[in-house]
Amino acid sequence: MRLKFFFVFAAISAALAAAEPAKYIFYFIGDGMGPGPVAAAETYLRQAGADSILTMTRMPFQGWATNMSADSPVTDSAAAGTALATGSKTRNGMLGVDPDTVAVSSVARRLKDMGYGIGLVTSVAPDDATPAAFYAHVPHRSHYYDIGCQMAASGYDFIAGAGLRGLRDKQGQATDLSARLAEAGWHTLRGRKGLDSLADAGARVLLLNPDGTPDWNIGYTIDSIAGDRLDLPTMTRACLEHLTARSPERFFMMVEGGNIDHALHANDAGTAIKELLNFDSALAMAYSFYLQHPDETLIIVTADHDTGGLAMGSNGLPYNVRTANFDYQRISKEAFNEECKAMLRSRRNINWDDMRDYLSEKLGLFGAITVSPENETRLQQLFNDTFALRNSADQKTLYANFNAFAVEVYRLLADASGFGFTTTHHTGNFVPVFAIGKGVDALTGHLDNTDLPRVIMGEEDI
Repeated sequence: MRLKFFFVFAAISAALAAAEPAKYIFYFIGDGMGPGPVAAAETYLRQAGADSILTMTRMPFQGWATNMSADSPVTDSAAAGTALATGSKTRNGMLGVDPDTVAVSSVARRLKDMGYGIGLVTSVAPDDATPAAFYAHVPHRSHYYDIGCQMAASGYDFIAGAGLRGLRDKQGQATDLSARLAEAGWHTLRGRKGLDSLADAGARVLLLNPDGTPDWNIGYTIDSIAGDRLDLPTMTRACLEHLTARSPERFFMMVEGGNIDHALHANDAGTAIKELLNFDSALAMAYSFYLQHPDETLIIVTADHDTGGLAMGSNGLPYNVRTANFDYQRISKEAFNEECKAMLRSRRNINWDDMRDYLSEKLGLFGAITVSPENETRLQQLFNDTFALRNSADQKTLYANFNAFAVEVYRLLADASGFGFTTTHHTGNFVPVFAIGKGVDALTGHLDNTDLPRVIMGEEDI
């Protein structure tokens, strides 16, 4: 009888141990990173002759996840972020609440209550949908002041990103959010220079881009971010250093590649590929940590949704892809569009030959990348419409409005490189899931995004 009791007790103990979360958890979310962008980035590396492929695709578990929201087959980031953070579906636009606006708890909140250190990192704003899903509960993702106040009260250890939209109200007046953050013990650091005082910053660190830079986006890798501005690997390293110093026994990190989504909304294939590679570089730090703690670490990599419907294969380059074309691209579509606007504001007389030289220098068009006479004629007509006649309809996307000339320039670049887009919005495509470490055995080949929080928490009955 005693022997039977011993075996039962041992089985229960083993089951309980298996149900415990990993000590070190890394949750990487590539915003908009559907199957097309992953394939494009990996093809870029292969065609460049790289010795290794993406860190994410080297992981032993590889599967797919559905991501519909509670009210649509095509989710937005708020509903998808809520599902990934809490395991609960909600309606598009809602954040950290169920469809009836009842608050639902995130894995970050649950783990914090269990004594874990918590870090959230993003290349966009920390009050944007994906990071905010891990601490906020609001009926709509645009309630930035309320989201910021809930961030201040979260008690988390490290949050990093571009900036906070709730610092000012709709009239541009300062709110009391800065005071709330300070009262809650947050030490705000700005830019790379702020990292010099990271070790002395205290228990709660808010790392933001320097004053005077956009609060919604840290900037694109392809635009050669320099000076004091942050990048995703730098913020990821700072978060990991802070958590290993302040909470060495156990911690949770969420890292979002938000700029991937911004570039894909713009249908800017080259910028999106470079952002995904940047995201994968940040992931490599977590993978190195895993190699030192393989029995105690879990890494899950996924996306909230697919953006743009990017695919390899175009009418401009049938049965081939030339990702090397994007090495001639030295400016994002957003930055190019802003330069066009600056040219228009300057009232300078810009002729087609000057623009042709500019396109060759910045994008490789008319240089390394051949442009057919038919396409040049169309480009020149759109150039005249935009710069001479000033009669160019904008393409409106989620984060920017592009003049027709910029749209055609980047469409030609993508087409000549073997890439195409179906939309400037989200799609309902499945998203990839990659994982390694403790708890991976609970994953199956086909998942829903609500399954991943349960895997993180060690709840294996998915």
